[in-house]
Amino acid sequence: MKLSQVLRERTRPFYSLEFFPPKDPEQFPAFIKTASRLKELDPLFASVTYGAGGGSQQNTIEVARRLKGECGFEPMTHLTCVGATHERIDSYLRELESIGVSNILALRGDAPKPQSPDAPPFDWSSGPFRFASDLVEYVCKKFPDFGVSVAGYPAPHPESVTFEDDRVFTGRKLEAGADFVVTQLFFDVREYIDLTARLRAIGCDKPVIPGVLPIQSFESLRHVLSLCGANIPAKLYIALEDANKSGGAEAVREAGLKFAVEQIRRLIDAGAPGIHLYTLNKADTCLRIAEAVGEL
Repeated sequence: MKLSQVLRERTRPFYSLEFFPPKDPEQFPAFIKTASRLKELDPLFASVTYGAGGGSQQNTIEVARRLKGECGFEPMTHLTCVGATHERIDSYLRELESIGVSNILALRGDAPKPQSPDAPPFDWSSGPFRFASDLVEYVCKKFPDFGVSVAGYPAPHPESVTFEDDRVFTGRKLEAGADFVVTQLFFDVREYIDLTARLRAIGCDKPVIPGVLPIQSFESLRHVLSLCGANIPAKLYIALEDANKSGGAEAVREAGLKFAVEQIRRLIDAGAPGIHLYTLNKADTCLRIAEAVGEL
């Protein structure tokens, strides 16, 4: 079933979850045990990233299969198109069909790493898919039974020159046929409000689901920020620094949890249709946050 249909029928806010596939298949049973603990959040869907660290897409497909069959979740797998051929995209989607998965998050993806220091820059114009909007349009036309969502950036994508450009690019993905937006992680609710307002201003009124990352540690925060280009408000960073000085790693986790709870409440008050939790494949923090937030 397309998630767009489920969203249309939903009358109250919800949680959705994001997992990354373990690199080692021997870790799958422990992963499923952790994911099953989050069933009490009654997630609307569970997204699965496209392989850990650029790993095999087969891990993504296997995790999606298990989340659906063993946890009862509705999976939505990531699909990147940079450097892809029509044949590779078709093969991946048909394999998803074979396990009963019919929703994807369409992404451009990052340029492949150069094979040598003197290798020429990646040619973004090569291949049939230059932008995520190209992938959206292709899937919607050739695989109309698939639901397609796209990523959005409350803080503009690092490659966008201006906020306005970024919102226009997101709007093009929706105009190409995407059903809704799931945002990259962010820490300033005003950025989400700006994103939704600017999309509405250019005629895009499809749902925008905000992504929330519970801060686990300074180390994980720095790593994630380096990957996605999100901003962190100075007030939050200072609070985390103070927590680290006074109580170490545990105090940082508690401060991160408190901030996530406040962020979620503000997002729901601002009209967010639901909350997409970046789980980092951990259950305890997500469950504690949901308990502290109470009913959405």
